[in-house]
Amino acid sequence: MRITGSTVLLTGVTGGIGRTLARTLAAKGARLVVTGRREDALKAVADELGARAVLADLADAADVERLAAQCPDTDVLIANAALPSSGDLLDYTPEQIDRALAVNLRAPVMLARLLAPRMVGAGRGHIALIGSVSGKAATKSSSLYDATKFGLRGFALAFRQDLRGTGVGVSVIQPGFVRDAGMHAATGARTPGGARTSSPDQVARGVIRAIERNLCEVNIAPPEMKVLIAIAGQFPALSEWVQSRAGVDDTVREIVEAQKKSR
Repeated sequence: MRITGSTVLLTGVTGGIGRTLARTLAAKGARLVVTGRREDALKAVADELGARAVLADLADAADVERLAAQCPDTDVLIANAALPSSGDLLDYTPEQIDRALAVNLRAPVMLARLLAPRMVGAGRGHIALIGSVSGKAATKSSSLYDATKFGLRGFALAFRQDLRGTGVGVSVIQPGFVRDAGMHAATGARTPGGARTSSPDQVARGVIRAIERNLCEVNIAPPEMKVLIAIAGQFPALSEWVQSRAGVDDTVREIVEAQKKSR
């Protein structure tokens, strides 16, 4: 799928990785439509890049439908918005659980459902879903986040098969820990076990590569993390045993505490 000249709808643009991705898309010549729920931050990105801005709260089902209705000419959907959703599930209120599920899983699925028919009719388009390596392997204090990312990955891989032969591609892009911007960087916490990180630019390049080459799955992490995640996905009991002995509880608690305000 050629990005230059295509209309690209990018969600979650007011976050750190979203800004980097927006700048990369603008530099590629995309006709960019950006969306987020913080009006001032959204306007700043739109003004900087000459993009069209649509204010929307993806936790609100009506806002999701309105967003799709206002962007009927979308050629490429990049569903980037997400909530950290870390911590013990027993500490969450039902309302907080609903919000995490709505933003992280329901909104991308619904936007794909609402925007894909026009793409199929045109015989061209792409849907890029920004997941996480947490969609491949479970970790402690991440049950809700993991659930949304496992679900997003499953949806992407199956929906890709549904659209095979239509000219519309589907990709899932899965970063590990990202430095300088994004969910983990915002906490100021060190990575568990001293894990190495990727940069926002690496994530943006991975998204562009997935769209332009119609790649099924792109994992963005240092090689050793990719190997560990693959093993953990195949042997979850072993992964649980290793994590229980890795001595990272203090770091995990630090991350969870810092992310509570985002629930």
